[in-house]
Amino acid sequence: MEKNSQVRTRFAPSPTGYLHIGGLRTALYDFLFAKQQNGQFILRLEDTDQKRFVEGAAQAIYNGLKWAGLKYDEGPDIGGPYEPYIQSQRLDIYKKYAQELIDKSRAYYCFCDEETLENMRVEQTAKKQAPKYDRRCLKLSKDEIKQKLDNNDPCVVRMKIPEGRIIIVNDLVRGKVSYNTNELDDQVLLKSDGFPTYHLAVVVDDYLMKITHVTRTEEWLPSTPKHILLYEYFGWPVPQFAHLPLLLNTDKTKMSKRKGDVAVEDYIKKGYLPEAMINYLAFLGWNPGLSSEVSTKGEREKEIYSMEELLKDFSLERVHKAGAVFNVEKLDWYNSYYIKQLPLDKLVELCLPYLSALPGHPDPAAAVEGSKEYIMLKKIVALEQERLQTLSEIREHVAFFFELPTYNKSLLKWKEMTDEEIKNSLKIAKEIVANIPDNEFTKEKLSEALIAQASKMKSKGEILWPLRVALSGQKNSPPPFDIAEILGKEESVKRIAIAIKLLS
Repeated sequence: MEKNSQVRTRFAPSPTGYLHIGGLRTALYDFLFAKQQNGQFILRLEDTDQKRFVEGAAQAIYNGLKWAGLKYDEGPDIGGPYEPYIQSQRLDIYKKYAQELIDKSRAYYCFCDEETLENMRVEQTAKKQAPKYDRRCLKLSKDEIKQKLDNNDPCVVRMKIPEGRIIIVNDLVRGKVSYNTNELDDQVLLKSDGFPTYHLAVVVDDYLMKITHVTRTEEWLPSTPKHILLYEYFGWPVPQFAHLPLLLNTDKTKMSKRKGDVAVEDYIKKGYLPEAMINYLAFLGWNPGLSSEVSTKGEREKEIYSMEELLKDFSLERVHKAGAVFNVEKLDWYNSYYIKQLPLDKLVELCLPYLSALPGHPDPAAAVEGSKEYIMLKKIVALEQERLQTLSEIREHVAFFFELPTYNKSLLKWKEMTDEEIKNSLKIAKEIVANIPDNEFTKEKLSEALIAQASKMKSKGEILWPLRVALSGQKNSPPPFDIAEILGKEESVKRIAIAIKLLS
């Protein structure tokens, strides 16, 4: 595809709460498409539904996009040539264009109250008709309309849908989709409180902000013929549309808060890396096919993509039509991969907020590079780097380094060993650990001495398993040599003694 620097995409969430993980996927696709074309990526807040507005939601959106590395070129918090980028600050603009449609007989005032509309729906449903406004207010005379307006009667502005037309949506994901206007309702464009509905605001803003490509989820596809008609009514060029597949739960239902985390900030708090999230979300609805790096027959498709590689390979044409299942296990796999790639000092920095909450943890302020506390933390984090799936797991994994573990003595058991055999094994281990000189108390020396003892026994597990559990209190933990080196000789001997007493 030839690059077009005139390309302008927008991400336009509603500040009604958290930044939805599906919204971040839409923003990612917008960003990738715009940037690979040397175009512009814009953020706009669609807050016309004032009843659902949530304080602080806008900041959560800014924070989430910045965390993910999706830098927008224009937006509410940074400005731009088409300000304001918040719809509630553009009400006069929408009123002007609603009036233009009325003047062109493309829209009309509707004075029907909720009770009238509800009775209309009930009657139509009883007749097995699709609920739809019956256009009774379209029959009002100019004098009747003027009188009602002069009386300040509550009203909305409705779009006048033409009859008997076929509207074609040329969608970059779904191809040609046809709609018969006879099946479309006369959509409300301007509500009685002076706020526009999504349908008027999105068309006006996309035109005025020179948006060339509208990317949104498939649930908005049925509204698109109405939007195309509005572009026609105003005499404006129609942007290109791309309707993305929905994100689904594992049971194929629409992804919702009731069935797991859907807020980006939830994943940030749990310690997911932005690189992992972006890589994973890119594949939820898009597939690059075999890249040039894995083009030979039989090789797996490339799964690890940096932002730079996504910018090179992404295309809206390769976005799927079918819904994409959000699988946390796959996200964990990506996150684990990216954690393993981190420089150790960077991983320590990222883990510190989770470690600082542990009892007995050294003051994070004291854990400056080169300090005794930092050296200890670095050893601890190094032990866990290969095991972590999320950063927050570090807290549970290494808590035993900072406080005495509590565990059931059954954990100490290796295969068919009796309590007496376990106790004797721990006594031998305790003596070996205690006899290593302080200045030689390293994991290498500990390993050498303990493995030598293990060679005299039926299996290594007879000495290493009880010792590891005695030191960590965990079923799964790093090797006992690594643990003992970090704990130090005195603490290691103390913990082994506690385990022996537990078996007495």
